[in-house]
Amino acid sequence: MHYAIIAAGEGSRLAQEGVEKPKPLVEINGEPMLGRLVGIFTRCGAESISIIVNEQMREVQEYAKSLNPGIPVNIVVKSTPSSMHSFYELSRVMQPGKFCLTTVDTIFREKDFKSFINEMEKTFEYDGVMAVTPYIDDEKPLYVETDESLNITAFSDSKNDGTKFISGGIYALNDKGIHTLEKCMAEGVSRMRNYQRALIADGLRLKAYPIEKILDVDHAGDIAKAEAFLRGED
Repeated sequence: MHYAIIAAGEGSRLAQEGVEKPKPLVEINGEPMLGRLVGIFTRCGAESISIIVNEQMREVQEYAKSLNPGIPVNIVVKSTPSSMHSFYELSRVMQPGKFCLTTVDTIFREKDFKSFINEMEKTFEYDGVMAVTPYIDDEKPLYVETDESLNITAFSDSKNDGTKFISGGIYALNDKGIHTLEKCMAEGVSRMRNYQRALIADGLRLKAYPIEKILDVDHAGDIAKAEAFLRGED
């Protein structure tokens, strides 16, 4: 399994709220978010890790280069207009095969993540396994509609009757996911949620993997919330 991290955002909301460090270097229980993800991915048997950082974040670039997990690390330095564009840039350096993508500020418990990855590694029936959660911590959640077998049938901006989950922002896919990404880029599609809709439109079989709780660090107050969550105090 190959891994990819989008760490190209500016973290402007955190800065406005008094957080001095760039988002990828914000510490959660004493560990920078970027380093935490690299550590988890390495312990999950990563074959390679690809990271995108924007051109203005010199401190983050140096930190990423200093990481030495013992496996190939590809670092892309480029400012992009959206997470989907960042994903595209990462796809150009990633090795073929199954991969897992997430953003640097996605916070989850390592044991939950390992179980999620195991699900993707053992499946040959599905083109992707998407982490979903019933916990809503997003200002604009993407709702994930499923059937009784947790096959994903649609992604929606609003909650429909019977919808139990929102997207957790962790995507595990095979090479078909890259083909859809390239098609989206060629057609001028933007935003990750529209990419996810395109996966369904292209006929990819996607399985929802429920995780009780996944957090995003978007505001200064989210840091303490994430730390308490990981300490099991929530």
